[in-house]
Order: sequence, then structure tokens, then C-alpha cells
Amino acid sequence: MSIQAPNSKNPQNHQVDDEAVIGDVDAERRQMLVNATTAFGLAGAACVALPFIQSMNPNRAVKALATIDVSLTEIPLGEAKTFLWQGKPVFVWHRNETQIAEARKGDATATLHPENDADRVQKAEWLVVMGVCTHLGCVPMRGGEFGGWRCPCHGSQFDDSGRVRQGPAGTNLEVPPYRFLDDNTIRIG
Repeated sequence: MSIQAPNSKNPQNHQVDDEAVIGDVDAERRQMLVNATTAFGLAGAACVALPFIQSMNPNRAVKALATIDVSLTEIPLGEAKTFLWQGKPVFVWHRNETQIAEARKGDATATLHPENDADRVQKAEWLVVMGVCTHLGCVPMRGGEFGGWRCPCHGSQFDDSGRVRQGPAGTNLEVPPYRFLDDNTIRIG
């Protein structure tokens, strides 16, 4: 059977025999081509979407500072050291018996934001607080009238438990999340 192209002179010849045009194209082959095209399309979409999704993850520097381990053996009794955690200073103070007694005595007299020393520490000899004044974010310095820290910017005074005792600071020095890994190491974060 010959197929004639439709034209205006022979309008009845508009129907084309599908089997004659398509030939012996197998339905399985057609489905395989559809599946392959779909797979390549999905792979391409994944390649485009992956960088956008990864851009929402924190970078390596942030992940590295998510937690820090502090060796307590390098902090002499009665002294404090400063460590950097998430871009902010953290004070770790190895308090002696006199300093602990002063901090416990301050439980009754801390007037601005009363908080017991025992609630701010996990072990009495170790005080761990953020080294950022709660007024405007300055870094307090050791010293002051109450045995703890004094903010050089606006004069807030913190006692030997990090509680605000005087000045414009809104709250006590924050205690970051930390835990003891053993007797000589803490993990901050």
C-alpha cells in the first residue's frame, strides 16, 4: 500500500496508517528511552540543586569552633585563662578555696540578678563563663571591687561567680554549655 501525501485536491487522504509510519518500533524500546531521558533529567536537576543545598550548611571554620576541648591542667590554681569559642572569649577560672568561699558568700548579697554560685558551676573549683559583658558586648577585665571582672567600657562590675553587682550590665555573665570529659578536660559547646 502506498501512502499519498494529503493535498487540497485529495482531502480524503488525510488519514495515515500508524503502523506504516512507525514501522516496527518496539514499545519496550520506547519505554527505555523515556526512562533514560527521565534519569538524565533528574541527574541534571540534582547537579544544579546540590550546590544550593550545600550553601546552607555551616562552613568548616564554624564547624571547627562548634565545640572546643579545654585542658584544665594548663590553668594554675587561683588563675583564669581565656579561650576562644565561636568567635567569643570564654573565661575558665580555677578557683582556690578562698575564692570559692567568697563566691558562696556573695550568694546572699548579689542584688542585681541573684543566682547561687552552685547553680552556675558544675564543680566548685571551676567557673566557666562567657567573656562578654551583657551591657554592650565589651570584654571584661580581671579585677574590680567584687573580685571578678570589670567592664572597661561602662564600668559594670562582676563578682567571682560572674554575677553582675554594679553598673549597667543587664544580666550575669552567661554560662556557656559545657561538660567535663574527665577530671582534666572540659568540652565547651
